[in-house]
Amino acid sequence: MKKVHLSVIWIWAGILALATLWGGLHLYGDRQTLPEGVTVGGVNIGNMDKTAALRLLDKKLDALQQRPLILKDHDSSAQDIKLALGEAGVTYKAEAFRNAVKALGSKHLWTRVQTRFTFAKEWSVTPVRQSTALKARLGSDWEEQRYGMPVDAVREIDANDQVRYISGRSTRRLDWPKLYLALDKALPQDLTESGEPVQMELPFRQLEPNVTVDRLRDEGIERKIVQFSTSLGSSSEGRVYNVNSAASTVDGLILKPGDIFDYGQIIAKAERTHGFREAPVIVNGQLESGIGGGICQVSSTVYNAALRIGLDIIERHNHSLPVSYLPKGQDATFATGSINFRFKNNTGKHLLLRAAVQNRRLTVKFFGTFPSNVSYELESRIVRVLPSPEKKIRNSSLSPGSYQVLRQGKEGYVVETFRIKKVDGQKVERTRISRDTYPAKQRIVAVHDESISAEQKTRKP
Repeated sequence: MKKVHLSVIWIWAGILALATLWGGLHLYGDRQTLPEGVTVGGVNIGNMDKTAALRLLDKKLDALQQRPLILKDHDSSAQDIKLALGEAGVTYKAEAFRNAVKALGSKHLWTRVQTRFTFAKEWSVTPVRQSTALKARLGSDWEEQRYGMPVDAVREIDANDQVRYISGRSTRRLDWPKLYLALDKALPQDLTESGEPVQMELPFRQLEPNVTVDRLRDEGIERKIVQFSTSLGSSSEGRVYNVNSAASTVDGLILKPGDIFDYGQIIAKAERTHGFREAPVIVNGQLESGIGGGICQVSSTVYNAALRIGLDIIERHNHSLPVSYLPKGQDATFATGSINFRFKNNTGKHLLLRAAVQNRRLTVKFFGTFPSNVSYELESRIVRVLPSPEKKIRNSSLSPGSYQVLRQGKEGYVVETFRIKKVDGQKVERTRISRDTYPAKQRIVAVHDESISAEQKTRKP
C-alpha cells in the first residue's frame, strides 16, 4: 500500500512540474515586449512593445530616407544638386529584424520561446539603392543641358587657300560606376545619426568630341595641291546659274582614299537641291536650248584638275563638238543616264574639292597630300582634220547659178592628249590618256535644180 501511495505522489509531482514548466514557457514566450538590450541601427528598443517598436523603426527608416543628399560639383560655378536620399532611389530595409519579431508571435510555442531565447541584441539596417531613379533625374538630357555638348574640331580653308585647324572642345559627363560606389560608401546606416545632409563629390569623365584635330590631320588634307580655272565668257544667265548649281554641289566634297568621284551623283544632288535652268546644250553635234546647259563645264574643269595630280580616270567622254573654254581633247561631257565622268582618289589620303564661280570664271581646287616636287602637264595635238561634207538640196525658187547656205559645216578632228609627269622640273613620263574624235558637221546648201543637174552630169564617166 505504501509503495502505491508513493507512486501516486511522484506522478502528481511530475504533472505539477510539467504544468509549471509549460506555464513558465508560455509566460516567457508570450511576452509582447522585446528582449532587454535590443538595438536596431543603434537605436535601443529593448523591452518595447513589439508593435510600438516596429512603428518606431518605420518612423526612423522614413526619416533616414528623407535625409538631404548634396551632390557637390567641383566646378565652383556649378550649383550643387540637392535632393532627398529617397529621391535618389535609396530605401532602407531591416528585414532580418522584422522576421525575428514576426517569429516572436508564431503560433508554435516552441518557436516563440526559441526565438526569444536566441534573439540577437544588435540589428542593422540595410540601404537599398535603385540605380534607375537617380539616372532618371540626372540622365543624358540633364547632362546635356548642364554641361553642354562636345564641339568637334574644324578644318577651314582661309582666303589665301591655307589649311587651318580649329580645336574642338570636350565636356564632362557623370562617371556612373564611380558615382554609385561613392554613394554606397556615403550612405548612413545608423538610425541614431542626426539629420545632417549626406554630402559627396560628383565624379566625372571627359566626353571627347567625335572629330579631333589629330583625326583631321591624319586625313592628309595638308595643302592646296592643284587649281584649275575655265572662263564662262559670255554665258547666258541660265548657263551661269547651272554652272553655279553644279559647282556648289562639288564644293566641300571629301573623297576618302579609294573613293570614286561620280559626277552623275553630283548632278542628281544638284538638281534636287538647286535645280537647273534652260541654257544652250550640245545635242547630236548641234547647240540647242535645253535644261542644264553648262554642267559639262564643271565636269571638264574638275577633269583637268584631276589629271594634273595624276588621278586615275575611270570614265570620261569628249563632247561631239569642241568647247570654247578648253583645248580640244581636254573636255569631259556628261549626259544623265548615258554618259558619266568618274575618277578614283589614288593619293592614299583624303581629298577635299572646292569649286566656285567668281568674276565669270569657274575655279576648281583640290586639297590633299601630294609631293611638292611632282607636277603634271597636258599636251593635246590634232592628228587628223576631218573635212566637212556638203549636201545640196533643190530649191527652184532660186535663180540659176545662185545658192543659199542653210547650215554651215564644220571640220572634225581626231585629237590625242598626253599627260606629262615631271619630277624636280624634269620630264620622266609621257602617257597618252585619250584619243578623241570630234565628228565633222555637214554643210547644207540650197541650189537651183539646174545647178544640181549640171553637177550630176559632170560626175558621169
